[in-house]
Amino acid sequence: MTKREKAKKIFTRIFKYRGAAKANRSRTVDFLLFLWLGLLAIFMIFPIWIIIINSFKPIGEMFVMPPKLFTRHPTLNNFTQLSQIIANMWVPFSRYMFNSIIVTFCATAGNIIVSSMAAYPLALHNFKGKKIINEIIVDALLFTPQVLYIPQYIIIAKLGLVNNHLALILPTVQMTLGTFLMRQFMTQLPQSLLEAARIDGAKEMYIWWKIVMPTVKPAWLTLMIFAFQNIWANNGNLYLYKENLKVLPSIIPQIQASGLVYAGASSAVMLVLLIPPVVMFSLCQRSVIETMATSGIKD
Repeated sequence: MTKREKAKKIFTRIFKYRGAAKANRSRTVDFLLFLWLGLLAIFMIFPIWIIIINSFKPIGEMFVMPPKLFTRHPTLNNFTQLSQIIANMWVPFSRYMFNSIIVTFCATAGNIIVSSMAAYPLALHNFKGKKIINEIIVDALLFTPQVLYIPQYIIIAKLGLVNNHLALILPTVQMTLGTFLMRQFMTQLPQSLLEAARIDGAKEMYIWWKIVMPTVKPAWLTLMIFAFQNIWANNGNLYLYKENLKVLPSIIPQIQASGLVYAGASSAVMLVLLIPPVVMFSLCQRSVIETMATSGIKD
């Protein structure tokens, strides 16, 4: 029995088991599952809802205890106040926006390229030390980003990148999660696909860019979501001290430090910062689901 026949037999058993389980499941179980998933959805949406509601609350309703999940008198004064603060800033708001766009675009694109290029040999080539490198990547996933703040700052300072946008881009470009995610997807590619390309005279860079990357599109779209969210939310205050180099999230602490009078404006700017990640997630999620549903690789 060939590998393909074995895999087909296994998948047939799995689908039969799932079909039997679904047929034997009662409506009560379906209702409980639906209820549980609904509660999880509410729990995940709750922080977003709080940000949206607070951005439209008047200042008199923001500090009412217990906090209200709705506002009785919605207002746009918070956004008006935010526009007045932006107009009186020493550095134009457009400069913060430009810095955020440049840093986010470069970091996200660099993360996808570097992670996929690093994962390609680790997944589809054999060489000495491959197993050790893969184990190091897995072990690196155990560490939280906060553990790396001090060594990262020392490296950035030694390289002379303080007050430079590269201080925000480079740590995101080499994100370990990206390499691990791309490697896991690439290991599923059949070697016969690559061997056929090599027989036709294709070079490794051509195979990586024209064959492997389109095939693992769901992986790098998912990675795009993670990288975009990571860098967009980074205020950069650890490395950037010049005001004209700071990114958009850095103005939130400045507004919050102005006092409770500007609490509404702070909520408004948080809503503005929330929009791009939500839009990016919606677009990429649709593409990931569509690609995974319509694409397939046959050995």
